[in-house]
Amino acid sequence: MKRVVKILPVGSWSAEQASDVFCADYEGRHRRRRVLPTQSGEKILLELEQAHLLQAGEGLLLEDDRIVKVEALPEELMEIRAQTPLHLLQLAWYLGNRHLPAAIEAERILIRYDHVIADMVKGLGGHVHRVQAAFDPESGAYAARDHGHTGHHPHGDHSHPHD
Repeated sequence: MKRVVKILPVGSWSAEQASDVFCADYEGRHRRRRVLPTQSGEKILLELEQAHLLQAGEGLLLEDDRIVKVEALPEELMEIRAQTPLHLLQLAWYLGNRHLPAAIEAERILIRYDHVIADMVKGLGGHVHRVQAAFDPESGAYAARDHGHTGHHPHGDHSHPHD
């Protein structure tokens, strides 16, 4: 079984270089250590120091120099829209207080479907629609932007002011 030696960021490599594809939903792409099945049936080993969300378009560089492309499977999500840009920001604030993974775009927010959250958003005047889409949420304020991250945090820990 071949091992992943490096995660290639989106845009740093050409998709034509891919020799295979790993495709999974959000849960299946958020891993630290796992055997990943590829479309060809090959199994590859992912071993990271900490959990990482494999994003659609990233490449998994194997020890034999082949690259496996990461793709996101569509899943049931909630598309949240608002009456104004300010209203969307306010809804994002409420969702952030719930520590929900969210994909934030200029006109909408995508989160995984949850009827309780849908009711909350509607109660706040937001519009909720169920959609099938790939889910690539924001990685968070303290997530590594490069994959050589050592876990250093500028304030010494990963605590939140309200913890």
